[in-house]
Amino acid sequence: MKLHFLAAVAATVALLASGSGAALAQSGQAGDFIVALVNSEPITNAELQAQIGQITEQRTQQRLPLPPLNELRTLVLERLVNERAQLQLARDLGLRADSAAIDQAEANLAAQNQLDLPQFRQSLAQRGITPSAFREQIRDQIVLGKLHEREVESRVRVTDAEVENALAARQAANADPLAQEINLANLLVALPENPTPVQVTQAQVQAQQLLARVRAGEKFEALVKEFSAADRANGGQLGLRRADRYPLLFVNATQALAMGQVSEPVRSDAGIHLLLVVERRAGGAAQTVAQTRARHILLRSSPQLSQTQAVARLGEVRASIMRGTTSFEAAAREFSQDGSASQGGDLGWASPGMFVPEFESVMDRLKEREISQPLVSRFGVHLLQVMERRSVELTPTQVRERLRAELRAQRTEEAYASWERDIRSRAFVEIREPR
Repeated sequence: MKLHFLAAVAATVALLASGSGAALAQSGQAGDFIVALVNSEPITNAELQAQIGQITEQRTQQRLPLPPLNELRTLVLERLVNERAQLQLARDLGLRADSAAIDQAEANLAAQNQLDLPQFRQSLAQRGITPSAFREQIRDQIVLGKLHEREVESRVRVTDAEVENALAARQAANADPLAQEINLANLLVALPENPTPVQVTQAQVQAQQLLARVRAGEKFEALVKEFSAADRANGGQLGLRRADRYPLLFVNATQALAMGQVSEPVRSDAGIHLLLVVERRAGGAAQTVAQTRARHILLRSSPQLSQTQAVARLGEVRASIMRGTTSFEAAAREFSQDGSASQGGDLGWASPGMFVPEFESVMDRLKEREISQPLVSRFGVHLLQVMERRSVELTPTQVRERLRAELRAQRTEEAYASWERDIRSRAFVEIREPR
């Protein structure tokens, strides 16, 4: 499915934050030539190599396996072709991204990287990325987002009858073991394609050693961060989902395990897995939602207070709170330009989706009582503190709305894939052999 434009450029931000941007800077130095034409509009080798460089950097940092270079090149080029065809359609439809939206997105990315805008642009320049090129990437993602909303998302409907039918089917499946919901954490010892017997044996030995360390008391999450070749985010957790959405071999390996237990090594095409049962919930059990109670201090940009000045001022406020010379509540009452100021910045209990994404993504990463760095949203510059979290059981209405959202997301994904294929089939594409 499509990515929100901030997510689409997050890879570049991650590279900048880690000090790794060489692939982006160096890619443009290769001999440039046309690798594809999309309705007579060229895609150059420099563009292709830049994308390949980003993916290679990310997966290398995360210790994730890479496909063979020829396969990676084909996949990335196809993605660029699809994107170029869609951007051409967006132009034909008159879809545009205004400067204010681009400015806001760029400011958000700088704040996520804990830099002000001049520092962020300087960091880009040091790695050979011009601000204009980066803004053009943001512009494209905003336009694509508008296109996807118009052509796909706005046309997906889920009726009340469909929700009720899906709910009845889910309840009828309660007795089915595959209807239970589980959250597994995965530690993968990777194997190459067509491994030799020696490589398989070595992977099995390593997996057994890691299992022994877990059973001796070491934290599974810590071993995932150090050794896993799969996604290491959140300790390798794959997320709470119905068991039938997991590979059957994962379900079989963990079916008899209690929460907190780890499976014996499991072999798949990717390698050898150790699986931790994080959570298990019977089908039809009460559903819950995680809520967060947070407070914030908001400064709005104005002719008298630039965004850079607001970031600096809230940085000073944060330092004062950390030193103990003032409290968050007192600072919110004194400085915040928000209706919550009289309550010390308290925003009350909030469920997912209640705040704008750039605010909520920072809130979700904070620990309880932790105070963020100044962050920029479309409303201004915030200082944010998470006070506490809780799980709340959903009402029957909320359960139905969550199911409606799941059905809509599934249908949107299917509709987008079909629409993308249609746009690709209607474009004239000429792929040229690499030199």
